[in-house]
Amino acid sequence: MDQQETSANPDEEIEFLEDDFEEVVDFGDEGDNGEDGLAIGIEDVDVGDEGDANGDMDAKDEKDDAELCYMKHTASVFSVSLDPVNNSMAVTGGEDDKAYVWRIQDGETHMECLGHKDSVTCTAFSHDSKFVATGDMSGLILVWDVATKKQVWNFETTDLEWLEWHKEAHVLLSGTVDGSVWMWKVPSGDCKTFQSHGCRSTCGVLMKDGKRATVGYEDGSLKLWDLRQGIHTFHLSDGTAHQGSITCIDGNRDNVLVATGSEDSTVKIVNTNTGKVLSTLAAGFQENGNGDSPPSIEAVGFSPHQPMLATASLSGVLGVWDLSSNRLRQQCKHPGGIVRLKWDSAAPLIYTGCLDGIIRLWDSRSGNCEREWYGHSGEILDLAVARDGNFLVTGSGDGTARVFTVQTPGR
Repeated sequence: MDQQETSANPDEEIEFLEDDFEEVVDFGDEGDNGEDGLAIGIEDVDVGDEGDANGDMDAKDEKDDAELCYMKHTASVFSVSLDPVNNSMAVTGGEDDKAYVWRIQDGETHMECLGHKDSVTCTAFSHDSKFVATGDMSGLILVWDVATKKQVWNFETTDLEWLEWHKEAHVLLSGTVDGSVWMWKVPSGDCKTFQSHGCRSTCGVLMKDGKRATVGYEDGSLKLWDLRQGIHTFHLSDGTAHQGSITCIDGNRDNVLVATGSEDSTVKIVNTNTGKVLSTLAAGFQENGNGDSPPSIEAVGFSPHQPMLATASLSGVLGVWDLSSNRLRQQCKHPGGIVRLKWDSAAPLIYTGCLDGIIRLWDSRSGNCEREWYGHSGEILDLAVARDGNFLVTGSGDGTARVFTVQTPGR
């Protein structure tokens, strides 16, 4: 595929024009493209008792709580994202080198994102749902106009690690295996690069101000990049860095704090204004003492409303931390490793997706498991929760994506 012509000069400034922040697209009736996906509606499901946090493998095999099962993929579904405007569409990427945009309501395939040549591990809608970006492990990134179903931009870089849209503009940010961080204006392709220091850029998050990005690296270090100037304002390394690769990162709503999780089984809370590590949390919760390597932290997330942080590890423990004291409030134990966590948008509740294929809902105040959803026969690999909290979508190693209706307590 021909590479989009761009300027990769790190000193070239991308101007954020007023038009980038104003255009919002509302999905209408997109019509039928003649490529219906395979969707199974699950009716008259007997949910039964919610069970406890230990799960029940027999119940897991028998029950399917999903309202809809999307079955177009032929291998593991690695990535799931929801359109942020209406939450009416999902985009999924899989090990079958395929990405699909499909309707939540009926599972109909709206668009197949053709052209990938490796597993599609990154999928994301732009802030206004106008564009959808899909990226594969080989480094090929494609951007599509959702309404017209046309490819509007493409770029091929080295192996892709992560991909994220700007929160207010058609600007795309990504990190690669060679440690570079790229930023493009879409669809013009204007480009800026942020220099590597010699190791993988493993994860990144845009700060709430839209002007800075915090990026984690394989060597455990952390950088805060000024997107306009193209320079990093701090670089945590050596004594202040993680001792293992940074695996996950989240930014707080206050636009100051970030939390990073690592393979070294710790979480660091960092003040991005000062570049200081405020706290290092031992969040791996290894209990067996058998000499195994400490469990990796797989997900971190700030509460959208309360001064709390959730952490999840391959040890199967969800930790809930009080940010005012940096003390552990709850340990929510799972029978298997946790891959994803998401806070509810309105209530102090946390969803977890696990290697045992079960989605669980936890009350952060009591530490109780309030609900479990069954249906997947493979591990949960990604999880997205609707903005209004009425449903969630999962991707799994069983090759399916599932839609679950959510009825949360206290909502």
